[in-house]
Amino acid sequence: MKRILVILSVLILAILSCQVTSSELNPATLVPNEENSTNAPSQEIYLPPPESGSLTALYESALPGVVSIRVITDNGSGIGSGFLFDDQGHVVTNFHVVEGATEVEVDFSSGFKTYGTVIGTDLDSDLAVIKVNIPAEELHPLPIGDSDLLRVGQTVIAIGNPFGLSGTMTTGIVSALGRTLDSMNDAPGGGFFTAGDIIQTDAAINPGNSGGPLFNLSGEVIGINRAIRTTSFSDGGEPVNSGIGFAISINIVKRVVPSLITKGIYDYPYMGISSLSDLSLRSIEVLGLEQQTGAYITNISPNSPAEEAGLRGASPNGNGVPTGGDLIIGIDGQEVQQFDSLLKYLINHKSPGDIVTLTILRDSQEIELEMTLAKRP
Repeated sequence: MKRILVILSVLILAILSCQVTSSELNPATLVPNEENSTNAPSQEIYLPPPESGSLTALYESALPGVVSIRVITDNGSGIGSGFLFDDQGHVVTNFHVVEGATEVEVDFSSGFKTYGTVIGTDLDSDLAVIKVNIPAEELHPLPIGDSDLLRVGQTVIAIGNPFGLSGTMTTGIVSALGRTLDSMNDAPGGGFFTAGDIIQTDAAINPGNSGGPLFNLSGEVIGINRAIRTTSFSDGGEPVNSGIGFAISINIVKRVVPSLITKGIYDYPYMGISSLSDLSLRSIEVLGLEQQTGAYITNISPNSPAEEAGLRGASPNGNGVPTGGDLIIGIDGQEVQQFDSLLKYLINHKSPGDIVTLTILRDSQEIELEMTLAKRP
């Protein structure tokens, strides 16, 4: 069917859509007694309104805007999650949820179901937009937050459709910010482009949560659940949550989705470099670098903006550490701690055609170079 698992060393990065087969929950058996028999007088049960600011209030406010997604492909079926992005009937989900779909069904918490049309996809961020025609009473777009305001340790909430259990809510914290994952877009030199500005969370997300919203305590969407990293699997071969999940930051969504709605595609800025993001102390010593932070360039793509700007990539040698590459330590006056932070700045603030100023260390000398960004091929 679709790409579900990507093997990373001994860890498994589990893309969170899942195969659907004919599994059912066994209904509970109700045994009538004197209190619940049909002859007993009916009683009204009073449920107090949820406390303002509580998780219950958040859930009840957000649920009408969260959807479950069922897809049919030539190779089978799958499920995922999504949410209403605006009052025009645009639903946001992951690309891998709808990849290869010949039929897309969108189910709302009210019980309303409809078919949807995929109108835009982005393999770099793993995003897709589905257009649905629904009655006005089903239009409950969710409020959008600002992922730049997130801090590690902050409480987050996921609502989605894990294992087909629609409307499931789980909680956790922001475990880390600015992570990177492989995108689903093939790079010209082999491998994949990198997806950046990824939120790491320990909120329980499982197969079927893909494409669903991640909220802050204000009920704003601050991410879209995408993947988990795990070494455990269920008896049915499905990946099991390990406490390490990943979500696409909402600030990327705010840049990408409007373009998917209007044009069906989104163009990312492109430099044309490969980088070692996190150098060990031994590698830093071998390379003779003057500082321990920055994005070390290992390779320059031919005819790329990096080549035209005069950046220098590393050359392989016998000690296993490619030497001679430039170390990017700043961009537009902002410090670059590692490749992850460079990528986050580019995808959140720059577009193809923009000019950036790079500060690099080369042979112990600090140099500034201008580069005109292209779009990813």
